[in-house]
This record gives sequence, structure tokens and C-alpha cells, in this order.
Amino acid sequence: MVDVADKLAYFQAITGLEDLDLCTEILQAHGWDLELAISSFTGGEASHDETAGAASASTVTATDTGTVPAGSSNSAPPEALERSDSEVGAVAAAAPGLAWKLVTLPISVISGGLGLVSGAVGLGFWVAGGILSYSLGMVGIGPSAGRNGGESSSRLVSVSASAREAMDFVAAFEREYGAGGPNFVTEGFMDALQRSRNSFKLLFVYLHSPDHSDSPGFCERTLRSEVLSEFINHNFVAWGGSIRASEGFKMSNSLKASRYPFCAVVMPATNQRIALLQQARERQRREEEERVAREAAEAERKLKEEEEARERAAQEAAEREAARARMREEKALALGAEPEKGADVTQVLVRFPTGERKERRFHSSKTIQSLYDYVDSLGCLQVEDYNLVSNFPRTVYGDEKRPLSLKEAGLHPQASLFVELN
Repeated sequence: MVDVADKLAYFQAITGLEDLDLCTEILQAHGWDLELAISSFTGGEASHDETAGAASASTVTATDTGTVPAGSSNSAPPEALERSDSEVGAVAAAAPGLAWKLVTLPISVISGGLGLVSGAVGLGFWVAGGILSYSLGMVGIGPSAGRNGGESSSRLVSVSASAREAMDFVAAFEREYGAGGPNFVTEGFMDALQRSRNSFKLLFVYLHSPDHSDSPGFCERTLRSEVLSEFINHNFVAWGGSIRASEGFKMSNSLKASRYPFCAVVMPATNQRIALLQQARERQRREEEERVAREAAEAERKLKEEEEARERAAQEAAEREAARARMREEKALALGAEPEKGADVTQVLVRFPTGERKERRFHSSKTIQSLYDYVDSLGCLQVEDYNLVSNFPRTVYGDEKRPLSLKEAGLHPQASLFVELN
């Protein structure tokens, strides 16, 4: 059974009262009957908005499996549907506030105490009558005579209203959709929550709305699927309820169900309050996977960009080298064959910054540009911006002197030049 701390926590979660002593007094006045205390405090069936506000004392997040809006979902249980229109209008127009409840609380406590005494006396008469009827039936006297043994030995202690609703839900579910599916427990929500705690499992909650078109398909194809049923039965304690019933309707408000079919995973929190498991671990795992995936994609993108940059640089270098090779070949062909020594032939010595020396003969009518083409065709330089310079006297044969012939530039019959990088 549910212990005192759980009843206090549940009563606080539903009513929104923070004063623990006050809650204890109310429950004691009602013989620790949780449903009677809640009904007495709320003045019967609470409105949807009031119940949802009181349920905010719990930490709740739900998983909606349907798409139907809440406006057509949280219909009141049969008891509430039987009210007259005038009564409903009166409740909607002036729902009792917390101040009114506190004012009327002593009356509720007194009436609850009187109800407890009356109930105890009635229970005594009922038990005595049951024993007398059973004894007469055993000797063949009384209305139970003639019945079979199973019928004559009916139970003397009835189940609670919440357990009866749970049993009715399971029976209706199996009658409508057949055997199979989750093993819904036939006990009230708080007892089911205690069972989940004792078995070190979470509580799987299914709230059923017969009025929604998605409910039959969800029950037949999803809840009763072999894979999901085995998973729920192995890892959870399953509890189900219809929102047409009293406890199912209250739980739909407490869990803030907005769409149907509605499923949730509930766990008893360490502070003894009802807390709905927010799928936090799953969300954190998903966010971690997304983060890792993003980082991996970013690293892969950077690696790909670096690889492409290297390939592009290598391709550009290869293209430049190929262009220089073509240029050297073209300039070597333009120079023609080296002439033999003669009166019109100029001997030219070129020294490079590396200390390397190159010599070649040119016709004296060739231009200074021919000397640059010769240097370029050798491939000894990795730069294109340089000048040919002579010493004693120092003369730079720059762009303005390239059209001059070797003889006009004073380099015939022989010249010694060096390469000066700009």
C-alpha cells in the first residue's frame, strides 16, 4: 500500500498546498483516505484549469502520441457529465479559490470526521450482516442458499474505487482489442506507483480517450504490438486509465495531457513528489550524438577543405612549372643554334646568385632581350623579376635597353654579366 509520505506528496501535488501540517490534518480528518480528502478539499470535481494549476507542483513533461488538440480531449468523467447546465455554468462562473477553501476548511474537516465515524459504524453493520448472511447461507437458510460454493463465498472486503476503475479499464481494453499488450495493473495510480518503486522500475502510464479517432488504431497497432509490449512489460510497471473515469480524468489534468492517445513515463522523485520523467536521458543522448556528429562533420569539412587546398596548390604549382617549361622550350627554340666563333660573334658569360656560371655565343646583332631569353631557357632561376648587370663600369641592362643589339650596347666582342634579383 501507499505509505504516508506518498499520500502527503500526492495530496500536495493535486491541491497545491505547501503547508505540510495542514495537509496532514486534512488527511487525518478523512482517515487517510486520499480520494475522499481530495474530493472534500476541491469541493467535488475541479475545473480543468484549476486542476492543471494545482498539478504544477509536480515536475511534468509528457509524450503525446496523438495529434488531437486538448480542447476536445479532457472531457469530464461520467459523474461530471451528468451535471445540469445551470450547475456547470455556476461552477465555471465562480470556481472556489484557495481563500474560500481555507475558510471552509474547518467545516470540511468536521464533516469529514463525522463521515469517518459514520463510515466506521456502517462498516461494522455491513461486516456483521455479511457474516450473518454467510453463516445462514452455509446452513441452507437465507437468499444465498442454493447458490454454488464460489458464489456463496463472495468477498467481504470490496476493492477501492480507483482499483475498480483500473479493473474496469483492463476489462474494457481486453474486450475491445483482445488479449495481449502491456500488462496493466488492476490497482489505483498511487498503488501502481508504489509497485514501480518497490520493483525498481518506472511507471508507464497510458490515458485512453474513447472519443478520439486515433485511439483504436493506436491500441491495436501500437500498444498491442509484440515488440512494444515486451519492452514495456520488461522495463516498466504499466498502468492505464480512461479519462471518462474519475482517476483517469484527474491524472489527465495532473499530467497535463493535451493530446490523445497519451503516454507518459512516471517515477517517484527523491523528494517524495510525483515527477514525470522528461525523457531527459534520451534527449541528452540525442543532443550528445548531434554534437558529436556536428563536430565530426565540421572536422571532415575542414579536412576536406585542407586537402582540396593542397591539391589546388599542387595543381597550380604543376601548371606554373609546366608553363615555365613551355616558356623555356619556346625561348630555347627562338634562340636557334649556337653560332661558331667568328668576327660577328659575341662571347657572353652569365653568373647566377648561386655561383653557377653559363656561357654562350651570340651573333652581335642579337638584342639584349636574347640574353634574357637565354637565362630564362636555362631554368636556373625560380623568379621572373631580375636584371642583367655588368661591372666596371656598373651598367644595368633593364627594360629600356632590351631592344639594343649586343654591339650597340657595347657588349661585343665579349661580355661578363651577373644576375641581380629585384
